[in-house]
Amino acid sequence: MFIPIIPGNAGKPIAPYVQGAKAGQTLYVSGMLSLDENGRVAHEGDARAQTKHVIEQIRAVVKEAGAEIEDIVYNMIFISDVKYYSDMNEIYAEYFPNPPARYCIVSQLVKPGCIVEIASVAYLGRAV
Repeated sequence: MFIPIIPGNAGKPIAPYVQGAKAGQTLYVSGMLSLDENGRVAHEGDARAQTKHVIEQIRAVVKEAGAEIEDIVYNMIFISDVKYYSDMNEIYAEYFPNPPARYCIVSQLVKPGCIVEIASVAYLGRAV
């Protein structure tokens, strides 16, 4: 069983899922796209702005679960074209100066116009 984690500012999902699922000491954050509250693509054509938008959405889910972005231990990244890799990494590094484990795959995304999708796993039982 899991506890759904849905930040107050979350837009309606474009498919049947919750933004976050808390199971024990682990938080699973669904793949986030750069979408506005109406499900439209935000920052079309701008990989840096989309990456920032996506990570801020992830941060909102993590905060709603009572944690911080530093508690993320794993990110799964999808980009629509390899040409966006360095732009995405530039913004990613600003948010994750001590980066967690991750992978990055070039793939077509489910929403045309989206460049970056990131899903995350956070550990909620901070070491004392």
